[in-house]
Amino acid sequence: MQELLTGKKRLPCFGPQTKSPAYKQTELGLIPEDWKVKSLGEIFEFKPNNSFTRDCLNDSKGEYQNVHYGDVLIKYPSILDCSKETIPFINEGINVKFSKYGIVEGDIIIADTAEDETVGKVVEVFNLGEKKIVSGLHTFLCRKITDDFAPKWLGYFMNQAIFHNQLLPFITGTKVSAISRTAIQNVKVLIPSKEEQTAIANVLSSMDKEIETLKAKLEKYRNLKTAMMQQLLTGKIRLN
Repeated sequence: MQELLTGKKRLPCFGPQTKSPAYKQTELGLIPEDWKVKSLGEIFEFKPNNSFTRDCLNDSKGEYQNVHYGDVLIKYPSILDCSKETIPFINEGINVKFSKYGIVEGDIIIADTAEDETVGKVVEVFNLGEKKIVSGLHTFLCRKITDDFAPKWLGYFMNQAIFHNQLLPFITGTKVSAISRTAIQNVKVLIPSKEEQTAIANVLSSMDKEIETLKAKLEKYRNLKTAMMQQLLTGKIRLN
């Protein structure tokens, strides 16, 4: 991921196909000559978020759903697939200003608070469909204002060290770490062509799917082992 997302490794058909491809020096180090660098302030409009706590949420029903910063930090992968991930509902009776806080496809949500340096973890909204979801407490809701990005590129890139290391000087607090919107306006992202972004995102998505398959297989064998242990250790099954 680090090689692909920083341009140190190029996929076939992208960039000069020579033994010594051209690179240029930037704020983020050497990058391919045909890539660009832009700041968050140039690519995002920062939208408002709500302040609903866990007490305002449930896991079963409601008209609106809420992306909680704790789930961004711990639970969700870089790409928040809204058709698959479990997103809490807001309790009925709570006034939700959806027109103000609602997310749209492709939005970036950043956790602005954590108990350690994981502050700044990012998810990119994907497969939103008809769901009504808002961005919750201790998050930045970032909406792209340029057409420079293919789906999933920012979600993957903004969770890499090349991005997160730029946040470290702006993290404040001792017991609780935090970053401010103002402080991160000048943090940079790398921008290949949209075609190359798509190709890289497809490679990484395929790897994610393979990992999910392997995790499911691992869980299956763990359950099988548990069942066999109970049978063997209680004598219900005897070895030959």
